[in-house]
Amino acid sequence: MSSLRTHDDTWDIATSVGSTAVMVAAARASETTSADPLIRDPYAQMLVAGAGTGVWEMLLDETLVDKVAAIDAEIAGVYHHMRNYQAVRTHFFDAFFADATAAGIRQVVILASGLDSRAYRLDWPAGTTVYEIDQPKVLAYKEQTLATNGVTPVAERRTVAIDLRQDWPAALTAAGFDPAVPTAWLAEGLLMYLPAEGQDRLFDQITALSAPGSRIAAETAGKHGSDERRQQMAERFKKITEMVGMTQSLDIQDLIYQDDDRAPVRGWLDEHGWQATSQPSTAEMRRLNRWVDVSMTDDEDAFSEFVTAVRG
Repeated sequence: MSSLRTHDDTWDIATSVGSTAVMVAAARASETTSADPLIRDPYAQMLVAGAGTGVWEMLLDETLVDKVAAIDAEIAGVYHHMRNYQAVRTHFFDAFFADATAAGIRQVVILASGLDSRAYRLDWPAGTTVYEIDQPKVLAYKEQTLATNGVTPVAERRTVAIDLRQDWPAALTAAGFDPAVPTAWLAEGLLMYLPAEGQDRLFDQITALSAPGSRIAAETAGKHGSDERRQQMAERFKKITEMVGMTQSLDIQDLIYQDDDRAPVRGWLDEHGWQATSQPSTAEMRRLNRWVDVSMTDDEDAFSEFVTAVRG
């Protein structure tokens, strides 16, 4: 169970769960400027630069990994592995949307969209509508930042400013969503921030809104490693952030619900009218030659799966 979460907590882009969106965008920005990028997000850097989270903005510094390596080579490897993971995850779900639109789907919903820039950067077919659901302050920050920089969405973008623990289906429908037509849903970087019953409720709601032919993609929540290892790694990260002058950030593990009763996503979908497949993120990283072998990677259960499914 998370130590910092409550049933009615809220956040902006610089606090709590909201700040994790900045971390992910920083990884996309770093990948985009790398020598051989797996994905390209030209807007990630501008979204990170003004977020005010401190530590994640420093990830834009290309010399950071070298500075960390001089202090703790293994932790530098962990940073590299984490960045690669985010690139692989983004690549996988970008391909999911390309396949969905190629199949004729023109209605898209991104749940807990954070600083996701797909409405602005993907090559959406004409007539595509992208709905983004997230906390009001998070959506406002992204929209204002990109508008200030003259960036406009490629698809028709509609925002639904609501917490997923509230009646988001009603708010989504009020924004123009049509449950009678097929939809492509994305739950990326989300499920680990929900308790088990919240995850089940979310998929129940998605299923009720999904016409035949709808598709869904989700990143599962990895299992919690040992408390001893987590504490050791946290202490080493803390030492490094102090030595390189980073502002100390939240421990993301404190935001995550470690719930042993969480239903396997693929199994749940198969039992509720979907036909699901899954790809271990570890296998996808190896397939794309992005695996970094460090001590944290010896526990395969700690890593997520990428699940996709089609509604029958």
